Amino acid sequence: MTPHSDGLDTFPKLLADNAARRGAAPASREKAFGIWQSWTWAQVDEQVRALAMGLRDLGAQPGDRIAIVGTNRPHLYWAMVAAQSAGCVPVPLYQDSVADEMAYVLEHAGARLAVVEDQEQVDKILSIKDRLPQLGHLIYVDPRGLRNYDHAALHDYATVQAEGRAKATLHAAEIARIVAAQHGGDTCVMLYTSGTTGKPKGVVLS
Repeated sequence: MTPHSDGLDTFPKLLADNAARRGAAPASREKAFGIWQSWTWAQVDEQVRALAMGLRDLGAQPGDRIAIVGTNRPHLYWAMVAAQSAGCVPVPLYQDSVADEMAYVLEHAGARLAVVEDQEQVDKILSIKDRLPQLGHLIYVDPRGLRNYDHAALHDYATVQAEGRAKATLHAAEIARIVAAQHGGDTCVMLYTSGTTGKPKGVVLS
């Protein structure tokens, strides 16, 4: 990311600035079951901070890789910025990857946590969990079909956010410190190639 003279050189800083200056303006929209849902910049900022604190409460540390798996939905983009706000590096994966393809990227990146969209992605990762000893927590956005799942690694996205809000006195100042200390030249995201000519290759972007 190109440095900004005003210091707004990271996505978490830009989000906080937008929330402060145009908090009531719409930032994200999604059509669910035929009905449009909308979130303002202030609401998105709060959603991201709650998740960032929840990630810290699960043990996420600066520098940890956090996998993001799913379609283009607001919650998954928020998860990317939440990971950055916690000092972690988001690692998006193709949602249509088969389990073996996911296993390679998750192991190669050393992902400690994963935020996924739904039951399909949960099933794929649970099927390879024994090959990923470093992957401690699996957070899902859509709980449909997961009611009877009993696995210690599974966490509901909204519940992780609620835990983050409940522990704000422990984590809010630390998240603010991490965001303030970040610079545009820091690692922002790790993207993997499709692997059509060999194993997927990780590309680190600032």
